Amino acid sequence: MPDRQQPELNHPKQPGQGRSNKKNLQDLPQIPDKVYFTIGEVSGLCLVKPHVLRYWEQEFPQLKPIKRRGNRRYYQRNEINLVRRIKSLLYEHGFTIDGARAKLNSDNETVSEAINNVNTAKLVKKILIQLESMLSDLERG
Repeated sequence: MPDRQQPELNHPKQPGQGRSNKKNLQDLPQIPDKVYFTIGEVSGLCLVKPHVLRYWEQEFPQLKPIKRRGNRRYYQRNEINLVRRIKSLLYEHGFTIDGARAKLNSDNETVSEAINNVNTAKLVKKILIQLESMLSDLERG
């Protein structure tokens, strides 16, 4: 009886491996210059099937397309970029749905903190200018 070779065991995939049929973010089509996009258009622009987009709407509270006429979805440019970001986190970086949701939430908090820091810096600058003006008035006076 001939010896049979053992089939090679599949090793767990590392993040970013596998799913070779998925394109990287850089390979996606350019977003046309318009305001609203249907789910079919977004599907083509992000290379994600419409049923996946509908599922992601349930899983990611940040993804809220406008719904009109019989629940037709209309996405805006920022939502297309969000879909691309979600796709990258899930397919390229190996995040789970929960992990991607947490990452997006922490990114939003970081942006909010940065905006607060900019606003604080503007306020400090304004106060500094006022103090310098008051100091020069006192020196003259």
